[in-house]
Amino acid sequence: MRVFSGIQPTGNLHIGNYLGAIRQWPELQEKAECIFSIVDLHAITVPYQPKKLQENVLDAAICYLAAGINPEKSILFVQSEVKEHTELAWLLNTITPIGELQRMTQYKDKSKQFKKSVNAGLLNYPILMAADILLYQTDVVPVGKDQKQHVELTREIAKKFNSKFGKTFKIPKAQIPAIGSKIMALNSPKNKMSKSLGPDCYISLFDEPSIIRKKTMSAVTDTGRKIIYNPKKKPGISNLLTIYSLFSNKSIKQLEKDFRNKGYSDFKKSLANLLVNSLSSFREKRKKLIKREVYVKEILKQGRKKAQNIAQLNISEIKKKMGLI
Repeated sequence: MRVFSGIQPTGNLHIGNYLGAIRQWPELQEKAECIFSIVDLHAITVPYQPKKLQENVLDAAICYLAAGINPEKSILFVQSEVKEHTELAWLLNTITPIGELQRMTQYKDKSKQFKKSVNAGLLNYPILMAADILLYQTDVVPVGKDQKQHVELTREIAKKFNSKFGKTFKIPKAQIPAIGSKIMALNSPKNKMSKSLGPDCYISLFDEPSIIRKKTMSAVTDTGRKIIYNPKKKPGISNLLTIYSLFSNKSIKQLEKDFRNKGYSDFKKSLANLLVNSLSSFREKRKKLIKREVYVKEILKQGRKKAQNIAQLNISEIKKKMGLI
C-alpha cells in the first residue's frame, strides 16, 4: 500500500494540522510505503513572502521529522524539486472541467479571503493536488475533512483519464480521522483552526508551556457551566473536549463523566497540563533538529532522488498513453 500526503510550508504546524492528518503518519509508515511532500507550489497560490519561503520549507521539514517521520522508512521531499508534479498537473488540466474547479469549497472560501489576489493557480489548486497524488500511484491519502472534496475530485480525474486513455492510475481513497478531522479555532469555535485567524486561534506543536496555558485558558467556551459535547449548542467546549479526547485517548463520554461536577476553569487547567506534557517531545525534537540544518537538507536531497525515480517512470507511461511519446 502506498500513502501520499503533503503539507504547505506556511510556518509552525498547529494542533489542528496534527490531529487532522499528521497524527496518522508515524503509524502509517510502519505498515505502508509513505511519501510525504512539502508542497511549496501550493503555498504560492495565496500572498506570501518570497524571502521567507525557503526558511519555511526547511522549518516544515523539521516539523515533519519532529512529528515522527522516519526518513529511513518514508520519503520526504520538496514538491517543486520534482518537476513531474507540474508536468502532470498540466496534462490533467486538459481533462478537468472548469465547472468542477469552480464548485470547490476551498476555492470559494479563499477567493473571499484574498479578493485582491484571486489567481488561476488558486482555481487549479485541486488539479496540482491530484497530480501530487496520482503521480505516485497512491492508494491512501490521509487528510483532514476540508481536503476530502479535493480527493474526491482526484478520484474522478483518475477515472476519466483511465476511461479515455486506458487503465493508468490507481483510484486513491481519502483516510479521514473519525474524530478530530476538523479542529475549530480556540477564539472562534465556529471556524476551522487556521493561522490566518491570528495567533490566539491556535496552539502550535512547538509553543512554550506558558503560551499553551495562556491560549488554553483564554479559549472561548459557551454559556452555562456544564461540560457536555454538543457542537451545535456548545461549539466552544465541544471543540475543547475533542482536543482533550484525542490527546488523552479517553472517550468524550468518559471526559463528560470525569468533569461532571467541575466548571470550565478546572477543565481548561487540566487540558492545558495535558497539552504541555503531550507536546513536550515535539518541542525538544525541533530544538535539536534546528541545530542540524545540514542533516535535514540531506534528508530532503535523498528524498528528492527517491521521489524522482518513481515520478519519472510514471510520467513516461502517462505521456505514452496520451500520445506524447
